[in-house]
Amino acid sequence: MSGMGTIEVVIAVILIVVCAVVGFFLGIAYRRRIAEAEIKSAEDEARRIVGDALKEAENKKKEALLEAKDEMHKLRADAEKEIRDRRSEVTRQERRLIQKEESIDRKLEQLEQKDETLNKRNKAAQERLDEAEAVKSQQLETLERISGFTTEQAKDYLLSRLENELAYEKSVRVKDYEQQLKDESDARAREIITTAVQRCAADHVAEATVSVVPLPNDEMKGRIIGREGRNIRTLETLTGVDLIIDDTPEAITLSSFDPVRREVARIALERLITDGRIHPARIEEMVEKAKKEVENTIRQEGEQAIIEMGIHGMHHELVKLLGRLRYRTSYGQNVLNHSLEVAQLAGFMAAELHADATTARRAGLLHDIGKSVDREVEGSHVDIGVDIAKKYKEHADIIHAIEAHHGDVEARTVVACLVQAADAISAARPGARRENLENYIHRLEKLETIANSFEGVEKSFAIQAGREVRIMVRPEALDDRQIVLVARDIVAKIEHEMEYPGQIKVHVIRESRAIEYAK
Repeated sequence: MSGMGTIEVVIAVILIVVCAVVGFFLGIAYRRRIAEAEIKSAEDEARRIVGDALKEAENKKKEALLEAKDEMHKLRADAEKEIRDRRSEVTRQERRLIQKEESIDRKLEQLEQKDETLNKRNKAAQERLDEAEAVKSQQLETLERISGFTTEQAKDYLLSRLENELAYEKSVRVKDYEQQLKDESDARAREIITTAVQRCAADHVAEATVSVVPLPNDEMKGRIIGREGRNIRTLETLTGVDLIIDDTPEAITLSSFDPVRREVARIALERLITDGRIHPARIEEMVEKAKKEVENTIRQEGEQAIIEMGIHGMHHELVKLLGRLRYRTSYGQNVLNHSLEVAQLAGFMAAELHADATTARRAGLLHDIGKSVDREVEGSHVDIGVDIAKKYKEHADIIHAIEAHHGDVEARTVVACLVQAADAISAARPGARRENLENYIHRLEKLETIANSFEGVEKSFAIQAGREVRIMVRPEALDDRQIVLVARDIVAKIEHEMEYPGQIKVHVIRESRAIEYAK
């Protein structure tokens, strides 16, 4: 029994083992079948994907081919169009070139014809010129034979005739002046009476146009005059100032309407008197030094003016122009003093109105800056002042105040209104201005302007209170014969353009110098 039980157990174990082995192999077979099925499914899916990809690639290939064909057609069409355009342009250019060639050919033909015509005309003109020269020579020979004069003798004869005519014209003019003086005796008498009535104005003119230089003794007058007057003539020529040496003891009077010239002459003369060496070369040296000293004084006056007004940042050239106003008068009123007065008034009023007092003072100080050069530059002092202020970068308010201070333009700012009012107040102050002096100075300025307008004139000076104008000419530009004609022309222009009492002496000077250096 026990043996049977053991066999059964063994058999059962064997069965279990066999079943397990069979199950194992069956599982392996089942798994293989499943794997094969999955592999087959994957292969089918892969073939499908590859097929789809091939189809899509084929489609894209077709589309790309179509697009390429379209692009190729388009490029071909554009190329053909461009070729057609270029062919048409080339054709057009060819036509133009052909036309130009034809035109050039025609012009060349015309130029050849004109050249031939000109050659013929030149030949004919030369023949006529030769004939004219021959006729001229014959006429000169005939005239010399008839008149009995050579060419030089005829020229001398004509010059003598001209001298006679000038002498006759002079005598006629003198006679006319005498008759005019007789006819206007009543008018002259009234003028003399009027001059006597205006003695106070004459005194003021004398103060403003005359400087007195004291002398250590009366013997110095002779040294200043020099041999045959060469020293005084040199000093007057270099400075343009009239030296009056009269019976006044130990004093010489300097007379000129230009204060700068008069100051230069005064300084130079005082230094010459102190030095004691008085001769033309020393005079020329002292005049140059005096000019430099006056220029330095002008700069100092300008700096002092801006310091007094508390103004900063002004261009140094503008400061120099401001200093020049120290030697400029307007209707007898010193322009620098007038400008300082206007600046102060404008500043005071601006402070009362709570406006910019510094700008007002600056505008008031510069409102007449154009008068520093108005005798050298064309235009009114307002326009010149505006140009100067713009040149040296002044503020727009300052420029507008200068432009509007005489009412030429409407005042648009408070500063412009204040400067306009201050200018009127300063000018209207009793005793500030005298009209006669300004008219006198304008007449002398016009006299110098007329003289300077002629070609060859180097410089000119109105002296003797406008009764004489001394004119220096360039010796290389005019000879001794031409200065006579220049003098006559200047006289004619003065008589035509000016009104003046009495007569004006026109003195033309031509001086040649030769300078060499010994080494």
